[in-house]
Amino acid sequence: MSTPSVVAAPAASRPMPWLIILAGSLIAVLTFGPRSAMGFFQLPMLQDTGWDRTTFGLAMALQNLAWGVSQPFFGAIADKFGTWRVLLVSGLVYALGLVLMSLGTSPLWLHVGGGVLVGLGVGAGSFGILLSAFARNVTPDQRSMAFGICTAAGSAGMFLFAPLSQGLISAYGWSDSLVYLGMLMLVVPLIAIPLRGNSSSGITAASEYKQTIGEALREALGHRSYLLLVAGFFVCGYQVAFITAHFPAYLGDIGIDARYAVIALALIGFFNIIGSLAAGFIGQRYSKPYFLAYIYLARSVAVAAFILLPKSPASVIVFAIVMGLLWLSTVPPTNGLVAIMFGTKHLGLLGGIVFFSHQVGSFLGVWMGGYLYDHFGTYDPVWWLGAALGIFAAIVHWPIEERGVARPASA
Repeated sequence: MSTPSVVAAPAASRPMPWLIILAGSLIAVLTFGPRSAMGFFQLPMLQDTGWDRTTFGLAMALQNLAWGVSQPFFGAIADKFGTWRVLLVSGLVYALGLVLMSLGTSPLWLHVGGGVLVGLGVGAGSFGILLSAFARNVTPDQRSMAFGICTAAGSAGMFLFAPLSQGLISAYGWSDSLVYLGMLMLVVPLIAIPLRGNSSSGITAASEYKQTIGEALREALGHRSYLLLVAGFFVCGYQVAFITAHFPAYLGDIGIDARYAVIALALIGFFNIIGSLAAGFIGQRYSKPYFLAYIYLARSVAVAAFILLPKSPASVIVFAIVMGLLWLSTVPPTNGLVAIMFGTKHLGLLGGIVFFSHQVGSFLGVWMGGYLYDHFGTYDPVWWLGAALGIFAAIVHWPIEERGVARPASA
């Protein structure tokens, strides 16, 4: 008499781990909120201190570079020792950085606090950390949508913190506002409790290919599609960091009322929620490399049209809506491609390297924005370089192959 076989429920039928997704999404709101509002602090800070825009731009460039350099290390630590420990560091370091930035007594505190420490805080609590935790706890069929939800939450942080930061500055001044934002970052470790666990936990752990960190790095750095992905994500960083740091000042230079800077960044954040969710949906069903190429090409068209057409409050609003839809929509398909290529075992590390490239681009976009403005008296060269880089990114994403790396069969 034969024993009836037990048929396992398909992985796709697993419910989404909503507690983990909610916790990670709230953390994305908090970690991306203050850094996306840094542009509102530029003019009042410089007015009080007498520093130039190159000084502020260097601090924001250091912030982006510290985020990028630290991301692979924090990712590797989260993979091995657990996500919660890294998010604990994020909240504490982020808070300290904002408080030091609030002192405003010398450029040193701006560069160390608002630059290096805030950058480290974001690096320890950004998408590379959060999406790796998500990837370990959802099925491959759920992964792109889960990534889209978390990315949309980061966008919501931008949407919420643009008016919040401007309101705090108007009510309490830029210095006290930074202290209040720093206190808010201390909530991150509490929210992060559901995200404890490392690469050996979650539903994908048992099926993961066993590798050391060195083996994973050698495999990734010898993979053509991965290297193209790294090169293309550099452009994303350049474009979004320049706009985040310099757009409010740019609008002031061309005579647009300051309130439209708040409206524009809030609109970018709001429509990025839509764009990120749509990217999660589209990336699950269509070619991720082609989708990314179209995103970068659309950004270049949007920037060129904005620079060439007459400037008005209406054109600012239209530009903000279009860029919002494209803003972080690159993140779900980019991280999804890394997970497809190499699995989730070292996703924090390998995704962190991709984000490092993003932040090198961010460093150049922010720093060059300030430097070229002080040199030429206009932001136009930085805008046009961003448009050209978008075309470059579209070209390098086109030949990327959306499939797992070939590996020897396990014994």
